[in-house]
Amino acid sequence: MSAETIQLKQPEAATRDDAEEAVRTLLSYFGENPRREGLVDTPRRFVDAFEEFLAGYDEDPVAILSRTFEEVEGYQDIVLMRNIRFESHCEHHIQPMIGTAHVAYLPAERVVGISKLARVVDAFARRLQSQETLTNQIANAIETALKPRGVAVLLEAEHQCISTRGIHKTDVACVTRAMTGEFLADPKAEERFLRLIGK
Repeated sequence: MSAETIQLKQPEAATRDDAEEAVRTLLSYFGENPRREGLVDTPRRFVDAFEEFLAGYDEDPVAILSRTFEEVEGYQDIVLMRNIRFESHCEHHIQPMIGTAHVAYLPAERVVGISKLARVVDAFARRLQSQETLTNQIANAIETALKPRGVAVLLEAEHQCISTRGIHKTDVACVTRAMTGEFLADPKAEERFLRLIGK
C-alpha cells in the first residue's frame, strides 16, 4: 500500500463527560484527590475555560471578512490596526502565549470594517497554535477574502511554555511576520508599515 493511500482514521469526538473525566484522571495522576471539596467542580470549570480558550474552531475567519465596502472615495492607502491584544495557547505544551498583533493591508477595490481585523486575529488565536502558523493564517485569510494589493502582519508574544517552565526566561518576546503583495515586493512599503507600528 502506497503512502498516498494510507488514511488515518479520525478519532470519534469526545463528549463533555469524557473531557471532565480526563481532567479527573490528570488530577489523580499528579497525586491529587479529584473528589476533595476544592477539586470537585474543577473538571467542569476546566472544560468551561477551554471551551472559551479554543472557541476559534467554531469560527470561519474568511466569512468574518465577507462583508466589505466599496464606497470609500477611492481610498488606496494603508489600512492598519495596531496593538491588537491576543491570547492563544501553544500546541506543544498547551500553555498561554499572550501578545500583540499588528495587521495592515493595502486595499484594491474594497475595505472591511476594522473590527473584523481584530475578530480574525481572535478566531485564529483561539485555537491550539504555533505563532508562526497563526501569523500566516491571519495574512492568508485577509488575502483570500479581500484580495488586497498587499497584507502585512506582525505578532509579538510572550510564551509561558518558556517563561514558567523549561528554561524559565521571562520578558522574552517572540516576533513573527508575514508580508504579501506590495509589502513583500517593495521594501519602502514594509518600512512604512514598521514605522507606523513603532518598529
